[in-house]
Amino acid sequence: MKKIIIAIDGFSSTGKSTIAKQLANKLNYIYVDTGAMYRAVTYFALEHNFIGDSFFYSEKLIEHLNQITITFKFNTVKGFAEVYLNGKNIEAEIRTLRVSQYVSPVATLSAVRRKLVEQQQLMGKDKGIVMDGRDIGTVVFPHAELKIYMIASAETRAKRRYKELVERGDHLSYEDVLENVTTRDRIDSTREDSPLVKADDAIEIDNSFLTIEAQLETILNLVSQHI
Repeated sequence: MKKIIIAIDGFSSTGKSTIAKQLANKLNYIYVDTGAMYRAVTYFALEHNFIGDSFFYSEKLIEHLNQITITFKFNTVKGFAEVYLNGKNIEAEIRTLRVSQYVSPVATLSAVRRKLVEQQQLMGKDKGIVMDGRDIGTVVFPHAELKIYMIASAETRAKRRYKELVERGDHLSYEDVLENVTTRDRIDSTREDSPLVKADDAIEIDNSFLTIEAQLETILNLVSQHI
């Protein structure tokens, strides 16, 4: 059976990573969470005080990009690949609201995008990959055999994200999460370099009221048409 590239794009908290992980497991494909890669760079910037509430020393971050190595290692207990920054597991650290607040500005930097896109394209050279993010079907893999564009209302996405953070023990308000979601939407859609847009040949799926099982079935049916 031939292998293909599956590109899944969409706004934050549309459940791209969740469905992409399950899809990759079902197909025995490699899964790559590109959002985690941008979060890793953001975490690096925060740890080095290159970004904060009232400042962003983007030039400093760009100067230090050669000091950033991002890898994924499969956790057999959890059943998915975790993110490592320079050999350190930062899976938990990059999922905080603190990182979420700054990841979009970091992702607007062309130098950051060039570095990560190059790595992402290398990961997909042998196909058999599911990759999710903001520009996978438009920039990273414009010739991907299957492109999915996930959407859901901002309120639905904020509720999902809020529930996830609270269950993990974070103390925050729904209003803060909703503001973060809408702010990221605006930045991701209006940035000059590789803005979030739906590829002309992408298939849109509104999962506001769809279960994970229904989404997976829908996409597996689409995959069967391409392999």
